[in-house]
Amino acid sequence: MRLRLPFSRRPNPGRLVISLLAASLVTCGVVADAQTTAARRPAAQAAARPTTGAPANPVLVVATPQGSHVIGRSTAPVKLVEYVSYTCPHCAAFEKEGADTVLMMLVRPGKVAVEVRPFLRNIIDVAATLMVNCGPPRRFQGNHAAVMRNQEKWMTQPSEAQVQRWNSGDLPTRLRAVAGDMSLYPLFETRGYTRVELDRCLTNEAMIKAIAAENEAATKAGVQGTPTFLINGELQSAHDWASLRPLLEAATR
Repeated sequence: MRLRLPFSRRPNPGRLVISLLAASLVTCGVVADAQTTAARRPAAQAAARPTTGAPANPVLVVATPQGSHVIGRSTAPVKLVEYVSYTCPHCAAFEKEGADTVLMMLVRPGKVAVEVRPFLRNIIDVAATLMVNCGPPRRFQGNHAAVMRNQEKWMTQPSEAQVQRWNSGDLPTRLRAVAGDMSLYPLFETRGYTRVELDRCLTNEAMIKAIAAENEAATKAGVQGTPTFLINGELQSAHDWASLRPLLEAATR
């Protein structure tokens, strides 16, 4: 069953900000179909207590003007880039299966620096990304982990009425509707955010434009879906932890 949402295959800064409802699907998992999405689960699951996934001893995190975050030392010899969509179940699987190993075995020792770049596939991604990026960079890791590791709880199939609401009014109004319908507000409230803080972050159209512009350039460079990885600037054929791990091991020898 597909997540019946309007997706955009080629993120475009102007079109994304104006409509956020372009047609066609960007593949999640690149070689895997989005029918495996967890969005079909009942909305009642969103009430379950979230898993924070916040690191016990945070490492250096730096925000970039393009809306991404770099985790680790700038002097790390290996630079890993991950393009991620918060509505992509394969991205959530990578977070659960490989993120802790990358952090503990590669980032903390200074071997690898990881740049997490959001890839906006739909309006839910836009709302989730602005909320994950809300606040100082030191909060990013915990926010990112909380959204990814609880994806099966908060991401549900929207009703027709909800989708209509997401396409009515100005952009902040639409994003607030998404955050409410997808139960993202309570998830972030467990992380200490207030509704006022979150709503302020959902008005950051400048960040949306910056991310969409970067996504457009990435698409032209060969990024077609999520998760997509680059190692030292080179696009990789790996799209999950099992296939990425040996590539990272080889790069850090």
